[in-house]
Amino acid sequence: MGERRYAIIWPSLSHGNSNDMKAAVSQMKLGAFLMAGGHHIAGWRHPDAHAHAGVDVEHFIALAQMAERAQFDMVFFEDAAAIRERDPRLASQAARSTAFEPLSLLAALAVNTSRIGLVATASTTYNEPYGLARTFASLDQLSGGRAGWNLVTSASELEAENFVSSGLRPHAERYARAEEFANVAVALWSSVEAGAYLVDGPGGVYADPGKLHPVDHHGTHFTVHGLLDSERSPQGRPVMVQAGASDVGKDLAARTADVVFSAAQTLAEAQAFYADLKARLSKFGREPDDLKIMPGVSPIVGSTMSEARTKYDVLQDLIPDEVGVALLASYLSIKNLSTYPLDGPLPDMPPTDGIQSRQRLIVDQGRRENLSIRQLARQFAGARGHWQLIGTPSYIADELELRFRSSAADGFNIMAPLFPGGLEDFITFVIPELRRRGLFRETYEGPTLRENLGLRMPAR
Repeated sequence: MGERRYAIIWPSLSHGNSNDMKAAVSQMKLGAFLMAGGHHIAGWRHPDAHAHAGVDVEHFIALAQMAERAQFDMVFFEDAAAIRERDPRLASQAARSTAFEPLSLLAALAVNTSRIGLVATASTTYNEPYGLARTFASLDQLSGGRAGWNLVTSASELEAENFVSSGLRPHAERYARAEEFANVAVALWSSVEAGAYLVDGPGGVYADPGKLHPVDHHGTHFTVHGLLDSERSPQGRPVMVQAGASDVGKDLAARTADVVFSAAQTLAEAQAFYADLKARLSKFGREPDDLKIMPGVSPIVGSTMSEARTKYDVLQDLIPDEVGVALLASYLSIKNLSTYPLDGPLPDMPPTDGIQSRQRLIVDQGRRENLSIRQLARQFAGARGHWQLIGTPSYIADELELRFRSSAADGFNIMAPLFPGGLEDFITFVIPELRRRGLFRETYEGPTLRENLGLRMPAR
């Protein structure tokens, strides 16, 4: 039999209040990317870090409430359904071996916050559309319209070993499945119109059948029939987030995403990515403001440049070489870098079905800055290839403002090197500087994540 085709139909968008939209567009968006003891690979070892954060729900509640008081748009959690290091000796030296399943954690945060967006990663590679769409719809109801889904394709061989016997699926196959998965999820969220459930006891009418639209999907990867057992989301549907930077990943984001998290070392790289992705939107009948691009940035804040550099050096001194090199190898999708001279250059990288865009970013940085494997590993350990900013509040605000005003970012995903202190420093010292410049909100625009991001409401 030939391959079955499926239609890609995305609901049209209706414009919200134009004044609110203009106010939202003029200021940067901020996410707080929360990760156990910190984004620096050795952050958990710092005396000011909460080393047991991975299994402490009260810690994450406190961080989410801190970010909400500062008016952040969202908190964000990544996920991988596997231990990150294959070698138990390396896993024993990293704080990434324990973590809550993020959707379960967001349910706890939903009832302990009231305005901040709640975004979690879930893979299209090892989930099914109905189950995942139902879970995010429930989270959206629990939170009053604040849920967001970071759609990823799983690129780790360690994850593949936990789900399938055939190994890691090829890159193109993963993205074909992801595209169909996204199509089905949106169809399910759109299957129930606003006001469909009348709950009219005296009249004996629970739902208006004219506002219920069962899904009838026959695709290459999925067959799905029926309705989602949830009322319409207060924000229309959960916000869609993506982070893929390969060519196929950018096309998927241009068609489906509301927010894209990205990684760029230089202003030129960030501008090129921003221009490329925004230009792709018109192919799918979308406007530039329909998608917010928020690069990751890891700030280390000091009252002086010297103090900030000292803070950074303290963290760097805590990195065991073998842990840094293993982390670098995992993002390069190569099993072992330690067989190469650590003070020599990166070897040529073979093609990968892993994280292709991150492999290119690492290789480009190593070549551009003439870094050895050891130097590149130590630099990469700070923020896994994301932009690191080390300096005073005004310097950090200057750099963020430059990228925001230079068509390189619509906002930023803040990756504190350690928690809680790294996030506290950014909120205490950098946020006031951004507000002084009129670059960040004083208060939330509305109750839903979509409103605060300045995104249009789906028509259905």
